[in-house]
Amino acid sequence: RKICRNCKCGQEEHDVLTSNEEDRKVGKLFEDTKYTTLIAKLKNDGIPMYKRNVMILTNPVAAKKNISINTVTYEWAPPVQNQTLARQYMQMLPKEKQPVAGSEGAQYRKKQLAKQLPAHDQDPSKCHELSPNEVKQMEQFVKKYKNEALGVGDVKLPGEVETRATEKNNVNDSDRSTSAAVGAMKDKSPDQKASQYSCYRCKLNMKEGDPAVYAERAGYDKLWHPVCFVCCTCSELLVDMIYFWKNGNLYCGRHYCDSEKPRCAGCDELIFSNEYTQAEGQNWHLKHFCCFDCDCVLAGEIYVMVNDKPVCKPCYVKNHAAICQGCHNAIDPEVQRVTYNNFNWHATQECFLCSCCSKCLIGQKFMPVEGMVFCSVECKKKMMS
Repeated sequence: RKICRNCKCGQEEHDVLTSNEEDRKVGKLFEDTKYTTLIAKLKNDGIPMYKRNVMILTNPVAAKKNISINTVTYEWAPPVQNQTLARQYMQMLPKEKQPVAGSEGAQYRKKQLAKQLPAHDQDPSKCHELSPNEVKQMEQFVKKYKNEALGVGDVKLPGEVETRATEKNNVNDSDRSTSAAVGAMKDKSPDQKASQYSCYRCKLNMKEGDPAVYAERAGYDKLWHPVCFVCCTCSELLVDMIYFWKNGNLYCGRHYCDSEKPRCAGCDELIFSNEYTQAEGQNWHLKHFCCFDCDCVLAGEIYVMVNDKPVCKPCYVKNHAAICQGCHNAIDPEVQRVTYNNFNWHATQECFLCSCCSKCLIGQKFMPVEGMVFCSVECKKKMMS
């Protein structure tokens, strides 16, 4: 499983991958695509590495006697030649999502790299126990999405997109949708130009002097505000503007793959086998529908869902079961219980009793006080005194 054995949280919560490993993962994603300019191959092993555009800004800060230099390093920035445009783009993002080195935003970017672009969604060697046929299917699937869906957003001023669209149209006259969109833009008078651009997601107008993001696979007639360039499923910023385009929507890598293939809730890998099971609204490899505490297979066994994960009955009683306020033993998931606020009792004559006179309260009115229950005001007063 791609989770911590102790706390059951994902790899992204534990900062498992180093920057080198992340850059290798993204480098492999861009291998054999038109985005090879964003990667470099290492001389020693030939592994493609992601060339992140790291941006360092230096701002002079006036002090009492002299001027000191304040340096801000962005662990990633849009790969544009105009640094002013890149700086504007960064400032339009929420501060907590700006990938400044050592900040909350840098951690956010790292988590999203792990979450949105799982290595096991593109590399069969990162999956376990795939059959030769499953490896072949996965390789074909990855090749297909690289050819048809994968893209990297580009940051431009809205007015520049018309120029790019015209250039594209000159190269490829068969692109009717692009030429039609450009024609619609050109029909507008200069007076209308400031408000003719609107964000594809929020539909609000875009200012001509502000940077916008466009996605080549979506066409040059579509633009996004930097904060609106998000996955249509999880609504998170698309990490490093890496997107997957499908049916008029932007997806992150994870949710694009989820829209194409079932994903095993046990190992988090995509399922390429024809045989798998569905339980609790999720998909599972046949051998992965097992207890999340002890790994015993649950086929034909009693299990309880804990935080959307199946747990066998013995593990549930040992690790997760509610404790009876009466006898202080764990409450079996199959027996009846009485629950009030965060307190629980076995629904038996021996456990659900008045805390003062021990009268059975099943089917009776009772008065709860801090984990105790009383049959009457008199018993409550007597105990409280």
